[in-house]
Amino acid sequence: MANYYEYRHRVGFEETNFVGNVYYVNYLRWQGHCRERFLEEKAAQVLTDIMFNDLKLFTLKAECDFFAEITAFDELSVRMRLEELTQTQIEFSFDYVRLKDGLENLVARGRQRIACMRGPNNETVPERVPAVLREALAPYHGERFGRRSPAGRAATATGGE
Repeated sequence: MANYYEYRHRVGFEETNFVGNVYYVNYLRWQGHCRERFLEEKAAQVLTDIMFNDLKLFTLKAECDFFAEITAFDELSVRMRLEELTQTQIEFSFDYVRLKDGLENLVARGRQRIACMRGPNNETVPERVPAVLREALAPYHGERFGRRSPAGRAATATGGE
């Protein structure tokens, strides 16, 4: 079994810029898609808690380092791993791997830190990471793709979600 959760994506034209490569904000969007699919498949009870019991998952920080360009119709594997789990926060890492002709090429690497909160808006307080989510994340802690990070340019976005 792989030590990462995988979200597969085929790049569309709408995700590219006028030059033809993928616009950087899409990498951050794919982190969100990967995280949401993980919750849906592995910890659906957390989604119920979000919808009906005031649980909130706030994105504290999201970032991505780019190593190679990708374009429309590239097949991408976004591989999410658990990097850190505290009482109230989770940090994920994401490897963006292009899949082509049976080969894998690391094209970007990202991170995302979230905080678990509960309560109505403007009165939210930190909340322990739900036990069901802790259990669902347990198999996904481990080594990343490759051993060294190639030098690349970085884009960072921060803010709440």
